Amino acid sequence: MKNLLRSKRVRQGILVLIDLAIVAVCTWLSLAMRFSLNSIPPEYIALAVKSLPVDMVITVAVFWIFKLYHSVWSFASINEVIKIFEAVTVVILLEITYKALALMMMPRSIYFMTYVSMIVLVTMSRLSVRVLKHYYYGRRDQSDVTRIMMVGAGSAGVILLNEFSGDYSNKNKVVCIIDDNENKRDKYLHGIHIIGGRDKIIDTAKERNIDEIIIALPSAPADDVSDIVSICNKTDCRVKILPSITKTLRGNIASNLRDISYEDFLSRDPVKVNDEGIDEYISNKVILVTGGGGSIGSELCRQIAKRNPKQLIILDIYENNAYSIQMELNRHYPNLDVRVIISSVRDEARMECVFKKYRPEIVFHAAAHKHVPLMEYSPNEAIKNNCRGTLNTAKLADKYGTDKFVLISTDKAVRPTSIMGASKRICEMIIQDLARRSDTTFAAVRFGNVLGSNGSVIPLFLRQIEEGGPVTVTHRDITRFFMTIPEAVSLVMQAGAFARGGEIFVLDMGKQVKIYDLAESLIKMKGYRPNEDIKIEITGLRPGEKLYEEVLMDEEGMEKTANDMIFIGQPIDMNYLVFEHELKRLFDAAEANADNIKERTQKICETYTITNN
Repeated sequence: MKNLLRSKRVRQGILVLIDLAIVAVCTWLSLAMRFSLNSIPPEYIALAVKSLPVDMVITVAVFWIFKLYHSVWSFASINEVIKIFEAVTVVILLEITYKALALMMMPRSIYFMTYVSMIVLVTMSRLSVRVLKHYYYGRRDQSDVTRIMMVGAGSAGVILLNEFSGDYSNKNKVVCIIDDNENKRDKYLHGIHIIGGRDKIIDTAKERNIDEIIIALPSAPADDVSDIVSICNKTDCRVKILPSITKTLRGNIASNLRDISYEDFLSRDPVKVNDEGIDEYISNKVILVTGGGGSIGSELCRQIAKRNPKQLIILDIYENNAYSIQMELNRHYPNLDVRVIISSVRDEARMECVFKKYRPEIVFHAAAHKHVPLMEYSPNEAIKNNCRGTLNTAKLADKYGTDKFVLISTDKAVRPTSIMGASKRICEMIIQDLARRSDTTFAAVRFGNVLGSNGSVIPLFLRQIEEGGPVTVTHRDITRFFMTIPEAVSLVMQAGAFARGGEIFVLDMGKQVKIYDLAESLIKMKGYRPNEDIKIEITGLRPGEKLYEEVLMDEEGMEKTANDMIFIGQPIDMNYLVFEHELKRLFDAAEANADNIKERTQKICETYTITNN
């Protein structure tokens, strides 16, 4: 029986029968109100009986045209009520017209009373389902209801409230609303109290026994959302967020709700790039990506592949990663000419064979050792791979007429306290040196930690949580800049479009994220309680590790680009002859595995502060 009632045709048939009954009831009710039930003139009874079938046909036809049999009445609102008014008005006007033409006129008051009674009864018949459901589900056991605090009393919040109130099968109950707009405070939205701003979140969550917080601010600035996420994560509530409606809306708005992800902690808007500028210098070119199997390198290959390069050369020392991205690109871009080269950038002879054979027009140099603590114990390898590898690749780009060479650098190159950071700063200096005397356009791109990349903190924390903890944080106050892998690669790609020679491109990455808070949030995101279910252990700063990172040295200055989230640091003056002489000595020492390689590095990178192992 229940399945039968769910049939569209059956539901429409029931509504038609209800409307036919309403037409009959309204006809006799109007006569009874006009003359009293026992004194209705016989001639009017005869006219009513004669015209009733026609009135029924007109009513059903008009209601069908106005789609009153096609609406979802469980979610009926003011729009449906307005349609009822319009449809009934047309019905009465048609009745008056045909009865006047057929000389079947009734007293004028009859039409008015029929009009009013029909509107009332049709509206009641349509809204009765919603009213009965509201009454029934409002009386159900409250012990299994999820008590929700909604942050945001704007249009998205209103739609979400309507959906929750209309979907009686769910067990969600919005008990209070938070909004920073002072004009909305202490007012009510659909009967729900708007308590106050974000400063009320923590106290209200405790006072009202909130189970879940929904952040319904799809168009709010990223830094506001990040701040609210941080506040919500200080409660014991599960937190969900409604992403931008314009990007993700499908079906009802509640279906777009998702759990908080680590990307929500980026206190800035996503980086936007000019695809046209990128397409112009990538399309129909031979592109070489060193370190093409890594997190950044593989994403570079993906974004390059969709821009129709003439040929894509993936160079990596680790064959498994290179093979993986090759297979992925072959699946998605079967017509793309992809070549995979297994080689180390330290091998100058092998690299020359690659450049001589393929003559790459664009080079993205992502090959590098990047793990800070590991490089502290193997400093010579950092110099060999990062610095020597960069010099080898850059010199060959100059020799074989590469148009553009883009180096992937890091915020750890600014006033470095690690050999890895110092080696990347020297890479930037190598690029700056070659840029002044080469026809190749050299540039570097500097950004912070990449969310989800190999060896980054997010996968480590998630793995530790899955193992039951503890989650290890080196210092309670340590902070880092973060960006997503697609953002990092977008910046690299756009840097190639903007590059004119010698620049260091820097992304405005917003506020630094506190790693301890990030650990707490990830634990909550997985449904655990920090320091109860999963412990957070402070292990102490690792060798070469800073409490906070920088992205630009003061003396480099800041220059805007066409993208207001990307800036250029200007080259720092240096003695290039001394630099080249000391660089050769540094490479000789690294190849000899010298014990004092850090001190030798400091002679070239004067901003490098050596830390104890």
